Amino acid sequence: MAVATAIVLVQANRVALGDLGERLAEVDGVGEAYSVTGDWDFVAIVRVPQHEQLAEVVTGRISKLEGVERTQTLVAFEAFSRHDLDALFDVGG
Repeated sequence: MAVATAIVLVQANRVALGDLGERLAEVDGVGEAYSVTGDWDFVAIVRVPQHEQLAEVVTGRISKLEGVERTQTLVAFEAFSRHDLDALFDVGG
């Protein structure tokens, strides 16, 4: 089953920094949320069954959370995961 994945960079206002990560993680479609350093405050990993649902999650839910000042969305074309490769070839040894 194909899954549409997006990485959403989130900039928050200072007041929201304490609890926005937890609220991001509770959004339907968000698999993980991370607090990060640099120009962005959080990264949310969005996974939905259909590409069209990305807009609903990002603009309809994440962007409307109180404290979110701006977002930048990176849509993934293909996934490369060392973890997945290791699991595939693990024979329990």
